[in-house]
Amino acid sequence: MPSSDPLSLLVIDDEPDLRTLYELTLIREGYDIETAGSVGEACALLRERTFSAVITDMRMPDGSGLDVLSFLESHARHEKTIVITAYGSAENAVEALKAGAYDYLTKPVDLRQFRSVVASALGRGPATAPSTVPSSLPVGRAVASTPPVAASVGAVSAPAVRVPSSSALKRMAGQSAAMDQVRMLVGKVARSMAPVLVQGESGTGKELVARAIHEISSRSTHPFIAVNCGAIPENLLEAEFFGYRRGAFTGANEDREGFFQAADGGTLFLDEIGDLPLSMQSKLLRAVQERSVRPVGAVSEVPANVRLLSATHKDLAVEVQAGRFRQDLYYRLNVIQIRVPPLRERLGDLGSIAEQFLERIARDAGVWPAPLLTREALQHLSQYPFPGNVRELENLLHRAVALSGGELIDVADLGLPVEAAASGAPSGFGGLADPGAVESLQPNPAGPSVAQLEPADADLPHDLAFHLDEVERDILWRALERHRFNRTAAGASLGLSLRQMRYRMARLNVMSGTDPQAHPDGDTDGERGST
Repeated sequence: MPSSDPLSLLVIDDEPDLRTLYELTLIREGYDIETAGSVGEACALLRERTFSAVITDMRMPDGSGLDVLSFLESHARHEKTIVITAYGSAENAVEALKAGAYDYLTKPVDLRQFRSVVASALGRGPATAPSTVPSSLPVGRAVASTPPVAASVGAVSAPAVRVPSSSALKRMAGQSAAMDQVRMLVGKVARSMAPVLVQGESGTGKELVARAIHEISSRSTHPFIAVNCGAIPENLLEAEFFGYRRGAFTGANEDREGFFQAADGGTLFLDEIGDLPLSMQSKLLRAVQERSVRPVGAVSEVPANVRLLSATHKDLAVEVQAGRFRQDLYYRLNVIQIRVPPLRERLGDLGSIAEQFLERIARDAGVWPAPLLTREALQHLSQYPFPGNVRELENLLHRAVALSGGELIDVADLGLPVEAAASGAPSGFGGLADPGAVESLQPNPAGPSVAQLEPADADLPHDLAFHLDEVERDILWRALERHRFNRTAAGASLGLSLRQMRYRMARLNVMSGTDPQAHPDGDTDGERGST
């Protein structure tokens, strides 16, 4: 199949007048246009060549826009698709987005919005420079993660080549199946304009997911505006969301943009959307449907070119049944749902998450190397339910780094509440915030205490730290010898990562690979060769 021409578009509509209107509008923008009057004719053209994007009406004599989407999906095509639906047909729009459409427009089509959506799909940016975030923002205004970049659509150029990398994605640590599913969905939904509802408990990282979607989407060079819906007083919501005009109310001494205008060309993230009052929900619904907002005190609406992402810790389906959330708004926002699992459901990721946090905490504090969790501390953490999820773990590690003052973080440094022990932590870990409380612990009835395992007349070491180092050094040597001085295998047998193994070996001056007959190069971890 021949390669696509630069910025070539296929326009599909059974009405000749509308086809001509779309064609003339897009030709003026510098695009190469092909047209089709039916699904069959469109599929024939798609078999002959590829396009940069496809624009299709929803209803046609021999099928629908969904049939075009199905054809593209079944043939693994990469053209972004914009679907044009009849006015008020919200169900068709939602169905098209779920089927993989990049975006949708409603009839009668506003040509300015039409050009903007097509430019966005092709990565060319809006026709005019996006609004910048004002220097003085109202209460609750978030700051854009990246500055807006004006892009000209007058010149013909290929869409910008994007590298699917994201600092937010890198911060989503863990290799559990649940997190793999989240990352997979993030990669898929970033390619479209479909509204996404991120569901999860407080502290699971819902905003991180939203930022990752924005950062790998075609809108990444434009603002990401994050709004906590529950933090804004109800009487200020409309002005905060849509802006206001000078003189609209007492104290309105100048025109002010709202969240929608500040996010123009980019992404608007509405956190805790379930906390919005019903009166504001109806106004938000209109803004979502019409792609425009009316500032307080204005007589006309202004276009709003934003990608809408939302998040909540509530079950919005239950809120709808209880009459606290509009069903029509719920359907609009819940086109695609991403559930972020709580930390207790992916405790296997605990080690990698903690390591990432510790490295960042150490870097911010100017401390190196980053402190490490002992095996006992990690096991102790795995017994804790983490009601505050990943946010609680981060705060706990911040405190532990400050309290430990060393290169290792042990159980006592964690300062977990007593409930950790009650929730199933082994008595050997204690889980007590006050280390001095250990003296009051009774022997474990399920087994002998440490004191019972030692002879009554056993000599106590005069230097406990030196004694423990000698014991650890001996264990490391025996593990290395058993695994032929392969540090990766030896560390794994002790529950240590390669990085942790290297750290302990360096601290205790344990040199691996000293057996020249077994390993002349002294490296058995596969860094310069495999064993």
